[in-house]
Amino acid sequence: MIPPRSTLSLRPWLMLGLALAALSPVRAALASLGAPSHVQASLVAADTSIQPGKPFTVALHLVHDPHWHTYWLNPGTGLATALKWTLPAGFTAGDIQWPAPIVIKDPAGNVTGSGYDGDLLLPVTITPPSDLQPGSSVELRARGEWLMCAEVCVPGSADVALSLPVMAAAAAPDARWGEKIRAVLAGLPRADAAWSITATRNATAVTLTLMPAASPGGRTPRDPHFFADDSLIAFDQPQSVRSAGGGFVLTLPIPSDGPANPTRLLGVVTSETGWLPDGSLRGLRVDVPLAIGQVADLAPSSTTAPAGLLGTLLLAFVGGLILNLMPCVFPVLGIKILGFVNQAGHERGKVVAHGLVFALGVLLSFWSLAAVLAILRAGGSQLGWGFQLQSPAFVFALAAVMLVFALNMSGVFEFGLRATAVGGSLQTKSGFAGSFFTGVLATVVATPCSAPFLAPALGAALALSTVQSFAIFTAIALGLALPYLLLSIFPGAVKVLPRPGAWMETFKQFMAFPLYATVGYLVWVLAGQTGDEGFQNVLFGLVLIAMGVWVYGRWNAPGASPGRTRFGFAGLVVLVLAGAWLGWPQNAAAKSAAAQASGAPEVVWEKWSPEAVAKLRADGRIVYVDFTARWCATCQANKKLVFHSREVLKTFADKNIATLRGDWTNQDPAITAELAKYQRSAVPFNQVWLPGKDEPVLLPELLTPNTVLTAVNSKG
Repeated sequence: MIPPRSTLSLRPWLMLGLALAALSPVRAALASLGAPSHVQASLVAADTSIQPGKPFTVALHLVHDPHWHTYWLNPGTGLATALKWTLPAGFTAGDIQWPAPIVIKDPAGNVTGSGYDGDLLLPVTITPPSDLQPGSSVELRARGEWLMCAEVCVPGSADVALSLPVMAAAAAPDARWGEKIRAVLAGLPRADAAWSITATRNATAVTLTLMPAASPGGRTPRDPHFFADDSLIAFDQPQSVRSAGGGFVLTLPIPSDGPANPTRLLGVVTSETGWLPDGSLRGLRVDVPLAIGQVADLAPSSTTAPAGLLGTLLLAFVGGLILNLMPCVFPVLGIKILGFVNQAGHERGKVVAHGLVFALGVLLSFWSLAAVLAILRAGGSQLGWGFQLQSPAFVFALAAVMLVFALNMSGVFEFGLRATAVGGSLQTKSGFAGSFFTGVLATVVATPCSAPFLAPALGAALALSTVQSFAIFTAIALGLALPYLLLSIFPGAVKVLPRPGAWMETFKQFMAFPLYATVGYLVWVLAGQTGDEGFQNVLFGLVLIAMGVWVYGRWNAPGASPGRTRFGFAGLVVLVLAGAWLGWPQNAAAKSAAAQASGAPEVVWEKWSPEAVAKLRADGRIVYVDFTARWCATCQANKKLVFHSREVLKTFADKNIATLRGDWTNQDPAITAELAKYQRSAVPFNQVWLPGKDEPVLLPELLTPNTVLTAVNSKG
């Protein structure tokens, strides 16, 4: 169908409007470069004079316009404020002493960084030489640079200066600034004996525990928030906080691109009501060893709270009850009870005995399965699995199993059709042996559609303690056996059971969605345990496994010819093995060891910033900058093609080339401004900064190993 002419004529204008709207953030940022600064800067001193050889304190004073802010030491998406000093001979300047920051949020409430607003003093200690002549004066000069943001972000800078006399006598405090600067110094984040701090980590989170050394008294700290000095903690993700023993336990998420094997937790944890009884010390300095701990959210320890364990057991019991509503169980429920009645000759005591023997068969079957899995769990620990849910390989395997079971419940394929037929002959045995085997086969053979409900129990058995695993399997077994026991006691109730029908298949398919949700959760865990490329392989690996079971179900349906059945089974094996091979993740340490064993060097990407580029260029190194984003397919293809090349990796190692990555997955004003500087508005964008050259070599969007090698080997 051809659209009306009016629609065709409006389409170019519509596309132009969309393009202009997409470019508006860039235009706004560029247009604001010439606007007045929204942050006013000056250099102030704590004292009115200085003494030879005696350190003194000055501060960069920043006054922010309303709704504008600048950034802290670890800014998040912004840039930290910096000072470049021009000092007289013999003077040295220390680093900025950072007050405790605040959380910066955008108008929508999303966390965008860590920084400051309002009236701010950033202290710096200056050390003069000891041969200064009293009676002279010195001039201190510095260039302050910052990124100021409100709805848009604009680079800001100012040249600041301060002249101070040199006196032999002790300096007097400055009437205006002395008390204010000393108050800032007294309130700088520091450790305090009133609080004991420990930290543990797993693959996805750090657990920070703060406990008072004594009863706090006075004000109680509220709403603690942790700011990391480095990239170990995801600044833009929620932090879980709970009270414990008068202190706090914070769960801090780790980003997927964080450090591989951190050994210490560095940062500041703030409380607006202060950490000391008098309400002072807004920021508590954290510098503690980072021990490896349990994955508390996924694998409760043997000290799980009784209420939590009881809740888990209740869910397991309900799961066992639900098994009885599956299409392969429910239709035979009444038949089995009538069989008990016929075998017992209508004697109530014998009917109940048959029910109890059936329940024993179910229990022993579940206990046997729990014992096998406990042995596997112990063997896994001896093989070095450690805390299993911290292992990406284990999480991937569990996700694959859950996915297969969910697809089964959705009707993609059926479990164990031949096994069911074999089990039928065992169930025909008479007497108590027949009832016992009915219970066994209800668990293992004759109820194949119970397998999806055993998947969560299997995962729990490998992650929980042995005692808890047996308790969970026992609860499932009791849930499965309960209807048989009740109907054995009251066989007349068989008449009131609903008739089997299509509702059972609908119910079965509906119950697949909790398993899909579990797969989604495990995939989310894997996103925090694997890098970008590894996570991409995980997703495609799961797709191949799903395709394998679909092939099996499509070509192995009831009544299929032997040739079709063999093809379906072969397709299952090939595709599942291919999916497992593609998606099987390795942790960072294993990858590093494999790379070292093969002799292949690794490329370690550092976070891009203009300051990082300037520092590396000042060191005389070649700097390779990759502006990329997770949603950019070309970026991912470039990385696989170029940085899997042994020649590229060897050249980067031999030339000691610095590699910086600007991640534009989320909006980043600094990266947007850098792209706009080179008339670019999209990624991929790659630069090579050569020593002695004022401008970088700009690479094309599509890269090859030869393109990169030519750029880094050129003379500019």
